[in-house]
Amino acid sequence: MTSPILVTGGTGTLGRHVVPLLREAGRDVRVLSRRGREAEDGVEYVTGDLLKNEGIEAAIGGSEIVVHLAGGAKGDDEATRNLVRAAARAGVKHLVFISVIGSDRVPLAWLKTQLDAEQAVIDSGVSWTIQRAAQFNDLVLKVVQSMAKFPVVPKPGGLRFQPVDARDVAERIAGLALGEPAGRVPDLAGPKVYGLDELVRGYLKARGKRRPMMPVRIPGKAGRAYRAGDNLALDGADHGTRTWENFLDERLGQAGKTPAGSLSPGNR
Repeated sequence: MTSPILVTGGTGTLGRHVVPLLREAGRDVRVLSRRGREAEDGVEYVTGDLLKNEGIEAAIGGSEIVVHLAGGAKGDDEATRNLVRAAARAGVKHLVFISVIGSDRVPLAWLKTQLDAEQAVIDSGVSWTIQRAAQFNDLVLKVVQSMAKFPVVPKPGGLRFQPVDARDVAERIAGLALGEPAGRVPDLAGPKVYGLDELVRGYLKARGKRRPMMPVRIPGKAGRAYRAGDNLALDGADHGTRTWENFLDERLGQAGKTPAGSLSPGNR
């Protein structure tokens, strides 16, 4: 009988796709969540809080594989330290961690916490796999929905994204969890690179709306990093198959097509 795989963030954007894939592979799954739920379909839910360092030991007990997908607006580094300390004490054999492309290049406080969390995994003494991924389509949709509410939409010059579908990432994460520890694996991004204005236009078109746009400039080191494409994965990375247009078509009922020839030359 195999031990259950512990998944943190198992009810989140990524986790809700990863958990069924692990179950389809025949593995029992235990989900660490801040809210209690009854066990169902081979999935056990354990109440705990990574940031408060509560319930972690009980959640890890008996698990040889931990898949760390939980994240928040702040404190991900400390939450990860709490998790890996417990994992090391419990003799976990494989820790899989999802991080963010550009965490070592874009000078934003949140990305620094991701880099620090990566280091906590590396220093844990537990065999590990780290997968960096681009921003999920779900997150990008929230951003462009907020922007589209303005009567005039800001158009940050040079700001590009390579959004990836959470299902593509979930397939990768599940495969990594079921395999041997692999260290830092190739980054995973979406199949296309878009300017932020293209993403907004695609969304507006899918909703049958139009908005004028006003050019703006992102100042400082972060702005320079984004204009340099430090948040992108253009070389040596893997790419998902589902595009922003595919995502919009599924989520909103019709595809918001990007104008031909508008993709970055570095797109794969």
